[in-house]
Amino acid sequence: MDSDGTRDTRGTQADPVPPAVPPRPSRAPDAPFVPGQVPRTASTVAAWLDTARPAARPGIWRYGYRPPKRTQERLAPVTVAGMLVPLALAAVVWSLWRRGVTSYQFAPLRMFTPDDWWWGGTVVSPKVFEGRAVPSPGAEALVVYEGVSFAVLVLAVAVLGSWRAIVRHYVGRRPQPARALIAALLALFALSLVFPDAFPGAGWSAVPVVDPLLSLTVLVSGSYEPMTSPSFTNTLYAVVTLLVVWPFARLGAWWPYAKERLTARRAGTAPGTPAPVRPRSQWPALRDAGQHEAAELLTAEVTGDRMNDVDCTRIEHAFAAARRGATLDAFRDTVLRQGGAAWTHPSGARDLPRRTARHDLLAGQVRIGRWVAAERAPQPYQGAGAALGPEVLGTSLLAVGPSGSGKTRALVEPVTEALALQALAGRCAVVAVSAPGSPLGADDAFDVIVRIGDPSSVHDLDPYAESDDPDEAAAILAEALVGDLDTVGAQGAATALAQLLGPFRAVHGRFPSLPELRELLEGEERTLAPLREALTARGNDVMRRELEARARQTGTPGDAGRALADRLALLNRPVFADFLGGGGPGRPFSLRAVAHHPLRVRIDLPERGHEEAGRLIARLVLAQFHAVVREGRRAHFACLVLDDATGTVTAESVRRIQRLRSQNAGVLLALRSIGDVPEALHGPLYGAVGCRMAFCGVTTWDGSRFAQAWGTEWVETTEVARHTVFADQPMTRAFHALRKLVTGKAVTTDAVTVRQVERERWSASELAHAVPPGHAVLSLTTVEGEHAPPLLVDLRD
Repeated sequence: MDSDGTRDTRGTQADPVPPAVPPRPSRAPDAPFVPGQVPRTASTVAAWLDTARPAARPGIWRYGYRPPKRTQERLAPVTVAGMLVPLALAAVVWSLWRRGVTSYQFAPLRMFTPDDWWWGGTVVSPKVFEGRAVPSPGAEALVVYEGVSFAVLVLAVAVLGSWRAIVRHYVGRRPQPARALIAALLALFALSLVFPDAFPGAGWSAVPVVDPLLSLTVLVSGSYEPMTSPSFTNTLYAVVTLLVVWPFARLGAWWPYAKERLTARRAGTAPGTPAPVRPRSQWPALRDAGQHEAAELLTAEVTGDRMNDVDCTRIEHAFAAARRGATLDAFRDTVLRQGGAAWTHPSGARDLPRRTARHDLLAGQVRIGRWVAAERAPQPYQGAGAALGPEVLGTSLLAVGPSGSGKTRALVEPVTEALALQALAGRCAVVAVSAPGSPLGADDAFDVIVRIGDPSSVHDLDPYAESDDPDEAAAILAEALVGDLDTVGAQGAATALAQLLGPFRAVHGRFPSLPELRELLEGEERTLAPLREALTARGNDVMRRELEARARQTGTPGDAGRALADRLALLNRPVFADFLGGGGPGRPFSLRAVAHHPLRVRIDLPERGHEEAGRLIARLVLAQFHAVVREGRRAHFACLVLDDATGTVTAESVRRIQRLRSQNAGVLLALRSIGDVPEALHGPLYGAVGCRMAFCGVTTWDGSRFAQAWGTEWVETTEVARHTVFADQPMTRAFHALRKLVTGKAVTTDAVTVRQVERERWSASELAHAVPPGHAVLSLTTVEGEHAPPLLVDLRD
């Protein structure tokens, strides 16, 4: 261990990572990519890089995940009937119309000379009675009426029929070019109905589309002159053709398919052939950015097993930062100079000495189990791996379970290990607060270890978080000292502390140690007099008035100084004499460092009868974490892990937890029971966190809080009621008696009732008694707002 507490673990782990020596590129950097010349994956890291990670719902282990295939959709008979019945009715109506069942019948009109007021086409004429003929008045109006009737009939069929489902099932799901070809055939069939003369062999009459439009033109213009103009008729035919073809063009997606073919033709590839895609182990993103030399070198490093998953993730993170900052030249120079060891963590470590969980650093996930394929689980979750990552930890996670339920083993330790690996890749900073007597992880997995009360500790915790603002330091201390008390207001306590911290810093240039602060809070004149005299000598009237105000309030009813002094007495013990700014040999460490560097920090709480002091220190760490993560914009994720959050949740901390998701930070709180939190904060705490986890063995009282937070859902229930049948007729009663004699059961009839009811997703009784050992119920929410319902997780898989 170095003097500053960091560790150089390069080459000390079980499988040491050799120093990266830049190899000679096997191919010229500018050589074109040929799919047939892709080298076969020869290393474990390359296979890990090339494994598919499809997008998935929150909490699903993406490494090698295969989304469930959609079941083949089958059209219900009702859907098919919804198409055939309106079509058949329309055909019957139109057939009756054409055969003259209505008051008019269709007959071809003879061609007359241009001098007559008749023109060729199809018109409606009255019925012809035997022995005499009835003239055909208003031919043009009747033709228009025929067209309008046909249009109304078509619209009725389109509205009443289930055409959308039919088209989506038989055409919309087809791949190109089959979809475009089917739409083209349907368009040709529709055109043959409108223009049968243009299709040889079509022996049917044209549907009334063109003739009604021509007749409407005659009625509007009052003349037949437009009929004699070829340009007018050709334009009308073209418009009708476009109107007929346009729906089928949309159905077949002709325009997107045409653009795809043109793009493929310009790129010199065959239409419909996907462009060759390089495997991820050959760093295609670098090649697309023009960094061919760096990509070739890193490809050789990966295939030569000179890089691990941490190295690959770290370099991808550095490349993304270089693209955002437009520093690709510096990125290339660093890679060519250091190879896979570029941007190594300041500790020199390129991996953890030991891993206990499965990690996918590219996706930022750690696997904690498997989603149980239960009836209430959505199909994507059934049998899939359960995983956590920064995208869900950014909304904070609350885990409740009794001792021995597996909170530390199955949740806290894997998450801490994953965050430590992400820190080595430069993407995360983690602060893990261990429960008394149970350190989280190995010592070599952390950069800074603070053991409060242990003389061998290299580091000490700065109680003021390296702050130079008396008000901020006072707010942090007030939250830690009396934040859990209902008798003392946090604002009054912060004011009392600020009235002492400000004058002391103005005189001594530093904040007081905790024993000195306790003496100041007790308000003895021998302690305040030298400070007052120094302020008077310096002419600092502002701070002198602050000190005098504090002196006047000392001993008054409602004074927060006495409660603060009593809480500080818990830390004013011989075992803590050299800690928390006491001037011991340990190097002071401030949590403010995690806001600027991807550090791995572990804080071990004191044990052996100092439980209350440990809770006070945990509240201090939580308050400092909230204060430091809100400073500026931070590229890496920061997470605080509390293995035992008993007594640390306060009203102010709950309000601050809600703001962490917008500050790229989160907390993990593990509790044995929700009773370790004040009852007034139960609802706000469940509402502040986005992820909730109930382990096996929780009580019904704890389960009721989860049930309220998870709410209800609508489910379909089927109730069957059996009623005895009483017959009125003698013969029927005789048959019923005989049936009862044979079967031994009375004749009944079933009444089935299907209804939608609102039920709890998980009831308190189910959480307390239906969760098997080694399981937990987990619900997740991402920082983008995507939700995963509460589902059962097998933590042993």
